[in-house]
Amino acid sequence: MSAVILVEGVSDQATVEALARRSGRDLGGEGVQVVPIGGAQAIGRAIERFRETGVMVTGLCDAGEEAVFTRALGANVFVCVEDLEDELIRALGAERVEEVLAAEGDLRPFRTMQKQPEWRGRPVEDQLRRFLGSGARRKVRYASLLVDALDLDRVPEPLAGLIEHTFVAY
Repeated sequence: MSAVILVEGVSDQATVEALARRSGRDLGGEGVQVVPIGGAQAIGRAIERFRETGVMVTGLCDAGEEAVFTRALGANVFVCVEDLEDELIRALGAERVEEVLAAEGDLRPFRTMQKQPEWRGRPVEDQLRRFLGSGARRKVRYASLLVDALDLDRVPEPLAGLIEHTFVAY
């Protein structure tokens, strides 16, 4: 193994792995491992695991966890504006995300959520982010589906930077 990408959770891992695949990268074959650490509070334990191995360690995190990741990894951190779902929704556009939901049979449940009083009148991007994040299984399931729907010319900056850094730096 020559490089490790630390991510907060399994959906982040699925997103990075899907993007690497779509970009023609073979993570395993190139010695890169994506490791979900179970939340930003586990970054110290994760760093310890790889400290003595000599591998390059990089991280991807949400804006709210930037300070924790940066303290642990220095400049080798790529930060999502809000979170990874937000990045993908902005890159795809709400209409395209709704098309992906429709293809998966989830447009009706999404429309039901939109009718709930606390979600009525909110921007559709916020509604989509809530819907995608409302369950661990949905979040993981849609991670690769959204990446598969993404035009590779519109890859969100944190993901593009992470992939480029990981494969150029080592």
